[in-house]
Amino acid sequence: VRNAYIRCLELFAPDEGAPEGIHPTAVVAPDAVLEPGCAIGAYAVVGRGARIGARTVLYPHAVVGDQVQIGPDCVIFPHVSIYARSILGARVRIHSGAVIGADGYGYEWDGTRHRKVPQIGRGRICDDVEIGANTTIDRATAGETIIGPGTKIDNQVQVAHNVRTGAHCLLVSQVGIAGSVELGNGVVLAGQAGVKDHVKIGDGTQIAGRAGVWGDLPAGSRVSGHPARPHREEIRLQAAFAQLPALLKRVAELEKRLASREEEPEAGASG
Repeated sequence: VRNAYIRCLELFAPDEGAPEGIHPTAVVAPDAVLEPGCAIGAYAVVGRGARIGARTVLYPHAVVGDQVQIGPDCVIFPHVSIYARSILGARVRIHSGAVIGADGYGYEWDGTRHRKVPQIGRGRICDDVEIGANTTIDRATAGETIIGPGTKIDNQVQVAHNVRTGAHCLLVSQVGIAGSVELGNGVVLAGQAGVKDHVKIGDGTQIAGRAGVWGDLPAGSRVSGHPARPHREEIRLQAAFAQLPALLKRVAELEKRLASREEEPEAGASG
């Protein structure tokens, strides 16, 4: 039923008013390659040595850096910034304000100041990925940050350097993933969930909203809470937590009764 509903919406979806051709205000480097049917909107920028795939659309003010490779049938909405050397596969959609390939957050204290760790890697976005507005996906320190095929990322998500996601993952609004995390296939992170650096999360794992993941999770895990623990265990803990006020009141009453008994004179004591 849902798939039929989606098909109906596709039939009635309004035209997004995509640019056609190369707008005269677009800035395209002389050695950039534009494959047949691609469109570049007003004030968009295509850097040196970049390659834009067939039928790909860049909306106004999109910026594609030097040596970026973008596959066919992609849609890059206004004010997206794709840093140098990033690679995008086919049928990728990136919404306004997203940044692909910015420097990862890497600094080392040298005794007097925080010294920047050069971020010389790149970002790779695989086929059929959709990236929401104002999401950031950092380039790798070395190697690649990889967003796996079919993964869908909501608005305002942070993916740090050297993260690798599997296929068909779902990252919901305001998720934060620290550096060098590895997600298996079909992993779901609900809104505002956070994952510590260098954690490995197995296939099909589901992480509830606002959960904090501090360690590796095996395939098929269902976790919630902070720190994240098995969901059923977290539910029991929350149920017990709700009873704390009544339990504290009972403990206080018992302590008061015990104290009053201790203050009573012993039976048969002389006056």
